[in-house]
Amino acid sequence: MLPATAFAQAASGETQLKTIVVEGQAAPGAKPTTQDAVGPVRGIVPKATVSGSKTATSIAEIPQSVSVVGRTQINMIGAEKVDQAIAYTSGARAALYGPDSRYNWFSIRGVQSEARGTFMDGLPLFQYAFGGFYTDPYFLERIEVIKGPASALYGGASIGGIVNQISKRPTGERLREFEAGINSFGNGYGAIDLGDVSADGTVSYRLTSKISGGGYFTDKTEDFRGGVAPSITWSPDEATQLTVLTSYNKVDGMHSGGFLPYVGTVVNNPNYGKIPTDFFYGDKNDDSFKSDQTMLGYEFKHDFDNGVTFRQNLRWNHVESSERGPYTYDTDASDTVLDRIGFGVNSNVDLFTIDNQLETQFDTGAASHTLLLGADYKRYNIDHQQWTYAATGIDVLNPNYTNSRLGPNNIYLNEDLTVNQFGLYAQDQIRFGGGFIATFNGRYDWLDTDVESGPTAYSTTTSTQEADSHRFSGRAGLGYEFDNGVTPYIAYTSAFDPQIGTDADGKIYKPTLGRQYEVGVKYQPTLFDGLITASYFDMTRTNVAVTSVSNPFAKVQVGEVGYKGFELETQANVADGLKVIAALTLMDIGVNEDDNRALIGKVPFQTAEKSAALWLDYAFQNETLAGWSVGAGVRWTGPSYADEANTQKVPDYTVVDAAVRYDAKTWGASLNVTNLFDKDYVVGCGGSLVCSYGEGQKFVLKVNAKF
Repeated sequence: MLPATAFAQAASGETQLKTIVVEGQAAPGAKPTTQDAVGPVRGIVPKATVSGSKTATSIAEIPQSVSVVGRTQINMIGAEKVDQAIAYTSGARAALYGPDSRYNWFSIRGVQSEARGTFMDGLPLFQYAFGGFYTDPYFLERIEVIKGPASALYGGASIGGIVNQISKRPTGERLREFEAGINSFGNGYGAIDLGDVSADGTVSYRLTSKISGGGYFTDKTEDFRGGVAPSITWSPDEATQLTVLTSYNKVDGMHSGGFLPYVGTVVNNPNYGKIPTDFFYGDKNDDSFKSDQTMLGYEFKHDFDNGVTFRQNLRWNHVESSERGPYTYDTDASDTVLDRIGFGVNSNVDLFTIDNQLETQFDTGAASHTLLLGADYKRYNIDHQQWTYAATGIDVLNPNYTNSRLGPNNIYLNEDLTVNQFGLYAQDQIRFGGGFIATFNGRYDWLDTDVESGPTAYSTTTSTQEADSHRFSGRAGLGYEFDNGVTPYIAYTSAFDPQIGTDADGKIYKPTLGRQYEVGVKYQPTLFDGLITASYFDMTRTNVAVTSVSNPFAKVQVGEVGYKGFELETQANVADGLKVIAALTLMDIGVNEDDNRALIGKVPFQTAEKSAALWLDYAFQNETLAGWSVGAGVRWTGPSYADEANTQKVPDYTVVDAAVRYDAKTWGASLNVTNLFDKDYVVGCGGSLVCSYGEGQKFVLKVNAKF
């Protein structure tokens, strides 16, 4: 058995300045502005978001669980990747394949979601196979997680939820920041964040850049990367604003972490015990990962005199990536040698997205409406080839890191794939009855998929397949906002998740469908600054592709999986200098339908049903220790399984993190320690041959200066 299933799975003065300046928070009781919803979060407690409604909305008013991780929280926990940044978020599970420097891997509400659940600035970063996009969190202002179906807003997307990355953008103020750091793997970096505004306040810019290089978690691994993100905002008057957002990122590295067998990671191999957590199973001379990524886009907004606002968000994304190297697929535990097979891929991806919106506010009797009408379009194209080659095994006790290749490349996939999606949507947010908030969403999408398959090492024929589908998605929610800051809500959502691939009959997959019932309560305390969200959900996915009993090398779309769960999350400034982040997730997940009846009731592999996290951070208030702060966190993830039959269990694990910082206003320093006690653990297994170690102990020392 090869790890092929994992491969496949695998952005003239004072009055004008007030229009531009990002305050990050709306005044109490006021409707948030777009700047409130995309700008910096003041501290760690978010107030508004655009992700949950496509309009600037108080988080308490959204009838769905939404989490926001701001810049302060990202720095506080020392996250170096987007998936690491959501490690203290309820309902989300980060770094499913360990410390992989190439991609972000995450699940939301038990559903692996990165492929069709990654967004940037409200536009999708759709990805298939190895044609994905990557953004360093240094270039982001905030990271927002919508839990549960989001198709009523965004069209085809992961039914478990989405992660929306919000780019840093001009603030309308002078900004001069420098940051440098190094971690215990010898990977160092330098970064700048510069911004300014013109004398008349109509133009502001920002330039963010970072370059890094050195070692990584896995022994022998090297990594170099750099990126730059210029942006500019033009506001000729109070009614009009255009923000241009661009970025370029380049990566030249090697594989880090990866896929290892269950026997030798979760349980001992009789010949050598456990494989070292930093074991490099690749070939220093035949192992690489390269990526060139460009993003060009803009956000335009104009307020008409009749109270209607028009917005247009557009982005073109392009990435060329390649990788090669041997992977393990060891099925024989009788010796110390791990069998390997060489794998390689070239991907050329273009993704164009545009979203047009009209927003207006009006009253009907005693009800106040915020109406949003929109039309968006997405075109994703990937031209890619994947191949394998024969490779030597590698001895765990006496590894040879060179000369692994035994034969030429054998292309098994040669494909040019295009996905088009066009959607029309509407949303009405209604306030009535002194505190009621009703939200209604309706959206209709048309999808078109074209696949052109070229010759491979196993076939000289070419073929073309086309598939069209159309889907309706909806959301209906009702909440009530009490004066004491409590807002209970109830909602129903329906969704679809477009699938790529062919079933046992050779037909392109139909979209996976989903529906969810959710009830919850959001609490913004009056005694301290905080946001507490508790939610219960009942979600179902149908049309899930599962292995055919009659043909184990093919899939049929007869699967259904049920997800029920409770989530509790807190972000709070509970006292002077004391910040608290807490998350609890309790789920009950099981297969409802499968072509193999023996799997009904089983938990899908790599799915942890329970998790909890707590971070406490304290800034000293006395004069002697002024400027110093300390933090500590603990993350617990419950057990999961490595196989569909639930016979191979992956145990739970607990990881402790810590931090100490000094802030002198114009300069500062920090030391973050991930996995403080160097806990050895397996984060999960995507099959009995696809297990991944979690990140070991890592120190990150940073210094920064403002000038």
